[in-house]
Amino acid sequence: MRVLLVHPSALMYSEIFLRLEPLGLERVGSALLADGHDVRLVDLQAQPRADLDRQVTDFRPDAVGFSLNYLANVPEVVDLAKWLKGVLPECLVFAGGHSLSFVAEQVIGHADGAIDVVLKGEGETGAPALLAALPDRAIADVPGAVTADGAGRPPVMVHSLDEHLPARHLATRRRKYFIGTMDPAASIEFTRGCPWDCSFCSAWTFYGRSYRRLSPEAAVEDMARIQEPGVFIVDDVAFIKAEEGDEIARQLERRRIRKEYYLETRCDVLLRNEEVFRRWRALGLNYMFLGLEALDEDGLKAFRKRTTPKVNNKALEVARSMGLSVAINIIADPDWDEARFAFVREWAMSVPEIVNITVQTPYPGTETWMTESRRLTTLDYRLFDVQHAVLPTRLPLHRFYEELVRTQAVLARKHLGFAALAKTTGIVARQLLRGQTNFVNMIWKFDKVYNADRQYSEHLRDVEYTLPPPSEHVAVAPERKALYIHAPARRRS
Repeated sequence: MRVLLVHPSALMYSEIFLRLEPLGLERVGSALLADGHDVRLVDLQAQPRADLDRQVTDFRPDAVGFSLNYLANVPEVVDLAKWLKGVLPECLVFAGGHSLSFVAEQVIGHADGAIDVVLKGEGETGAPALLAALPDRAIADVPGAVTADGAGRPPVMVHSLDEHLPARHLATRRRKYFIGTMDPAASIEFTRGCPWDCSFCSAWTFYGRSYRRLSPEAAVEDMARIQEPGVFIVDDVAFIKAEEGDEIARQLERRRIRKEYYLETRCDVLLRNEEVFRRWRALGLNYMFLGLEALDEDGLKAFRKRTTPKVNNKALEVARSMGLSVAINIIADPDWDEARFAFVREWAMSVPEIVNITVQTPYPGTETWMTESRRLTTLDYRLFDVQHAVLPTRLPLHRFYEELVRTQAVLARKHLGFAALAKTTGIVARQLLRGQTNFVNMIWKFDKVYNADRQYSEHLRDVEYTLPPPSEHVAVAPERKALYIHAPARRRS
């Protein structure tokens, strides 16, 4: 069967700071190739719309699968599906992805028949099962499948993450992928899931609190196939278990594989497994992202981070001692006033780290969606990108954006524009010699992408597709089983 996989366009944050390869679609593509299908991939983050038109015309796919990991891409994908059905009415159109799994029934409704099926859960199991079921018209029996007739059986997890390593050759514009100064950069996955349960996050609800890993052998084999000099480790929390990170490092050392690495982890994990991170530093780890989220005890408790300001500050000291470039995230509460923004700016300018500000956003699949969604000021999918305020703001909305952009701009000046060029002259020169311009273009784009007028005006657009609020307001944490996409392992057994 001819199968075309499609990743939608980049979101606001990705217009500047990063553009990551579609790792999930590459793994789905690998599973489909293993079943004998002819698979192609179009990534609209890195390719023009004309490339999609060309593939549809020349390839004439029997099935098209859209990735929907982000709510803000829902309107784009629904419109693309409607266009596609007009061009190829007999083509099977399906969609899957993290965020879509929590709003599957609603998106089926938005599409008015243009999306035949949504696959909840992990695509490596769902997509091959869906195509295998087509000859017998048994779509409703596919685990995780949702159609206009409703949901069927629950989704099934991949038996082993060692299966279906990414089919990286499917992403044909690999030079377009980067993160910060790592240009170009590939992505790799060592583990999947998160054992923590932060109230604002849906990683743990998607995977049912499970935590799985590739074998060290499979992880290193995948790394060996990567041609790019930079690698972003996409795990929600890297090296939770010291022995796993150590064994991958040992095998990389033995095979003399050396890359430049960027990873995300927690402050308490960094402190607990400091020696593992130091070993990876020697292997090429240069960049680390730490999600502090809040600066004070009350904020950390509200997000259920299960850490303290003391632990976070100690972790920053350890990362500095390793010589790492560290980026940290702070979640802006819509209730912030000018004084709070000023405090955050002052603190952020006092530390050497790159400080990023995102906006508190209740997402379907999180506890905050269940407890806060009745307060939402908009249900426009496009605004659910952690760059827009979707809850009531203490300041007038435009004023909130002025303070937000002012804060982001002050922080960005530390690491973009002439400041970035002064620090990265050698890196930029080497990139330009290789024809890589992603990072160079990034450092001048902040003012074009982030401005209060743009963000405010985006609330005033006509809205065709809207998120559904929960049927009931939940004042306390809901039953966890109501949030899970994949059931916890003990229940599956």
